[in-house]
Amino acid sequence: MDQSSVKIDPSWLTVLEDEFKKPYFASLKSFLEEERTKGRIFPPGNRIFAAFNYTPFDKVKAVIIGQDPYHGFGQANGLCFSVADGIRKPPSLVNIFKEIQDDLGIPVPESGNLEKWAEQGVLLLNATLTVREGAAGSHQGKGWEQFTDTVIKTVSDQKEGVVFLLWGNYAKAKEALIDGNKHTVLSAPHPSPLARGGFFGCKHFSRTNAILEKEGKKPINWSTV
Repeated sequence: MDQSSVKIDPSWLTVLEDEFKKPYFASLKSFLEEERTKGRIFPPGNRIFAAFNYTPFDKVKAVIIGQDPYHGFGQANGLCFSVADGIRKPPSLVNIFKEIQDDLGIPVPESGNLEKWAEQGVLLLNATLTVREGAAGSHQGKGWEQFTDTVIKTVSDQKEGVVFLLWGNYAKAKEALIDGNKHTVLSAPHPSPLARGGFFGCKHFSRTNAILEKEGKKPINWSTV
């Protein structure tokens, strides 16, 4: 998975060029090749860098950080918390849509596909970009986190006025990579039902839009239809 084999938007290749040349990335490539001999990896190969292809670097206005792709067949589509059309919405995504409905009055959609958010400048970034089928967390600690931490720091260093939405302790730990003087960080409990509803009432979606509008940027349409 050297630079020439990574199917990623050219705007990201420009700012991340050095990462693809580092030893950890070669080790990650070898690990993934070995994993493919053992079974299925999600998301499919052409969707691993979907977050970057739907949201070019110059278009990033907000960042939502997830931890791991969904590990069930057909679920992961390369955007954190998102599933393809026709796939049942996982519990965390159900709660995200409930909060949007309460916050903005947008009805809960049938589809859990968040591509429309990504196309408007919301970088939907999982810290780990791949997973083995049926094995949550199976690709953690293999190099992806080093890559995605660099992504977060690069956005922080090279852009201005981005809104970072950090849900749950894992995402909140990434705040150390973000320059709070240049950007806004919104934190909340994870939308998972395991967080006992702590996510509800955060109003991150209306707050994000208010911040963007104050900076003269177009707000996000948080509907998926």
